[in-house]
Amino acid sequence: MLIVEDNEKTAAWLKLYLERSGCEALVCRNGARATELADETAPDVILLDLMLPGASGFEICRHLRATSRVPIILITARSAEHDRLRGFECGADDYVTKPFSPREVVARVKAVLRRTADEPREPIAWGGWSLDTGAHEARAGTVLVKLTRVEARLFGAMLKAPRRVFARKELVVHMFGDEYEGTERAVDAHIKNLRKKLDGAPGAASIQTVHGSGYRLVHTDGST
Repeated sequence: MLIVEDNEKTAAWLKLYLERSGCEALVCRNGARATELADETAPDVILLDLMLPGASGFEICRHLRATSRVPIILITARSAEHDRLRGFECGADDYVTKPFSPREVVARVKAVLRRTADEPREPIAWGGWSLDTGAHEARAGTVLVKLTRVEARLFGAMLKAPRRVFARKELVVHMFGDEYEGTERAVDAHIKNLRKKLDGAPGAASIQTVHGSGYRLVHTDGST
């Protein structure tokens, strides 16, 4: 577990509660050092503050997502919806706003770890795509797309039920589990990221917006 938090008191409380829950926790108080520590220690989860000296949490999150699928939970006092959506667009798995209870953060961490442990391992295929759920990689022909854990869960749910329209509420459960209490707009941010990646494979199935209802996976020409 890596805690990236420049506030000494907040970092100490998080470390204490996480260690009491059975997690090993390392604290980093400088954004510029965070990515190096993440590479060196390979943590199971990263708790990442947005306002950091050296580099912002958004920058760190984007950098980590370029090379890693480690679950990232953002922790910040910036509670506006556009900040949450920006965090999800950078690849974050969850978002906790200050002030918060350390017990709440521990619960979020455990929920992320449970989802990671419960991820299916069987391959799924439809519409020219095959998804390796264990490696979080999708392939269409010669195109290989690396996904985050959340993107893999989202794409996996749609591949298992192609053409079906998924409401945002349903996709939230597939992505984050029943305990998620954040905004459903997070789905839109992850769909946006996923579409950018899938667009690199022309001819394979794509995600269609069904206005007023949600999203579904269809053939590239839009046919169902």
